[in-house]
Amino acid sequence: QVQLVESGGGLVQAGGSLRLSCAASGRTFSGYGMGWFRQRPGKEREFVAATRWSGGSTYYADSVKGRFTISMDNAKNTVYLQMNSLKPEDTAVYYCAAKSTFATLVYDYWGQGTQVTVSS
Repeated sequence: QVQLVESGGGLVQAGGSLRLSCAASGRTFSGYGMGWFRQRPGKEREFVAATRWSGGSTYYADSVKGRFTISMDNAKNTVYLQMNSLKPEDTAVYYCAAKSTFATLVYDYWGQGTQVTVSS
């Protein structure tokens, strides 16, 4: 079955950087869309960034645009989220997700999440 395993979370000071990784396995992901979401304390889960498995187009929430970068390494079946200039409000559990059709809004598979804490 499909597995998405996130790693790379941790504690960082404001202004610092982290890179999250999501290792995907269990099927061929060609044509899939890959995304990162987050759930901040007391908030609903929200979209952060997305890209196609094949790379190319990227999409970002306004709150992270210019600071976060989503990228793919197809050889490693891994999607990354490079997070720079982190702010305390970026503190959240970050989730990797995959959808079988990029155009659809619904994600079919989710990882277990990784905690990111940004101290002020």
